[in-house]
Amino acid sequence: MSGIAEHNKARLGVAGLDNILVGGLARGHLYLLEGSPGTGKTTVALQFLLEGAERGEKGLYVTLSETEDELRLTARSHGWEIDDRFEIFELVPPESLLDSEQQQSLIYSSDLELGEATKAMFEAVERAKPDRIVLDSLSEIRLLAQSSLRYRRQILLLKHYFARNGATVLMLDDLTSDANDKTVHSVAHGVIRLEELAPTYGADRRRLRVLKYRGQAYRGGYHDFTIKHGGVVVFPRLVASEHRTDFDRSPLTSEIPELDALLGGGIQRGSSMLLLGPAGSGKSLLALHFARAAVARGEKAALFVFDEELGLLFQRAKAMGVDLEAMRDSGDLLVDQVDAAELSPGEFAHRVRRHVDTAQVKTVIIDSLNGYQAAMPEENSLLLHMHELLQYLNRQGTTTFVTVAQHGLVGDSMQSPVDITYLADSVMLLRYFEAAGRVRRAMSVIKKRTGMHEDTIREYRIGRTGIAIGAPLRDFHGVLRGIPTYTGDSGPLLESEEGARSDIQGERGG
Repeated sequence: MSGIAEHNKARLGVAGLDNILVGGLARGHLYLLEGSPGTGKTTVALQFLLEGAERGEKGLYVTLSETEDELRLTARSHGWEIDDRFEIFELVPPESLLDSEQQQSLIYSSDLELGEATKAMFEAVERAKPDRIVLDSLSEIRLLAQSSLRYRRQILLLKHYFARNGATVLMLDDLTSDANDKTVHSVAHGVIRLEELAPTYGADRRRLRVLKYRGQAYRGGYHDFTIKHGGVVVFPRLVASEHRTDFDRSPLTSEIPELDALLGGGIQRGSSMLLLGPAGSGKSLLALHFARAAVARGEKAALFVFDEELGLLFQRAKAMGVDLEAMRDSGDLLVDQVDAAELSPGEFAHRVRRHVDTAQVKTVIIDSLNGYQAAMPEENSLLLHMHELLQYLNRQGTTTFVTVAQHGLVGDSMQSPVDITYLADSVMLLRYFEAAGRVRRAMSVIKKRTGMHEDTIREYRIGRTGIAIGAPLRDFHGVLRGIPTYTGDSGPLLESEEGARSDIQGERGG
């Protein structure tokens, strides 16, 4: 993607951001990092200088807005000790404010000329001879310049001076004095903007975008990021077309013969399956049978749970013959409880990718898409996020199962909160219906891109031994509407399991 060799880049040391920038910042140029207060600019700047120190490069942090003590406190909050790893230069040292001969200062007195501040900055650069420079922040310089013309000339002066010294410069702008001023955009070699979004409920969401990178390809669009202990972590936007692998597209079975027959022999490796049905119809349990079959084949599976507490999930699955806890403890099943109020689409995709890339997971279950949607109600383009994720998993040879709970229970009132049937390679429809005075369940496959499948409807029962699936319901009409009409002479329905206590009801079905 880049005509600039990666060894000529100054890496920022921010996980994910160097990937977006195809290796980092081209050396010897001036860059702008802008964003409102609290978006993580100072943290990124500190990581930039610390990364340079790890590579034996000299760094200089020129601060006009924060004191050295505040910077060191920020660093310690992430577990970093600056010590003498790079130099911090306060353009207006706080102690000078107490000196009667130094009452004029850059920030606190309008009488001090901007040129004096520039001279002091240049002297600090000449003394330190840094390879990397951070200037924090441009808002103070903009206020001192007082006019857009003088401000632009000042930025151009800084650019040409730093270029002669060969340093890579990161300028910070908190957008407090004039958020619409694009002066530096035209001067800088590259521009990165950090944004913070406040949803109605849940944690703040942060994202960034590279607005400009002169003479360099980069990954465009918005990328989610978080600020954690240890610094900023960026989750590059997933582009499925960049990830292609070769694998055997053989069919995978569920170890339930009737279910495999309904699916035309099983699910093809590297495909996605949507399990669609009302609450309690057994969507989760069906997906877990495929996870158990994957583990039995010697493969690893991953389960991402949005809707249910893990203890309850383990308990009810074990009651129906699927010991999730044992599979998790053996390392064959990776279980990830997703906190719906703390997640962004980019971070979720990153979690899935981490399991697939590092643990070689071959079966992924997302339970459910309703929880995924509820976790990010104010995010746009969730279907595009899911499209890229499913395409990525397919191209890695990973088989994906996604559950979606429909609104309503029976009849024509059944509706889906979101339509992703066009995204999935296979779609299985689960339904309740009433017959012989009992509420029963029926399943059918209504789509399969990767081969033939039965066009029949089969009854199934959820009991203490798991799922039992019967023969095709050939003598019924209207099963999918919930109120069928029986036209045959003999009863094809499944016999009830011995004892009422062994017949697991809908709330235990998934």
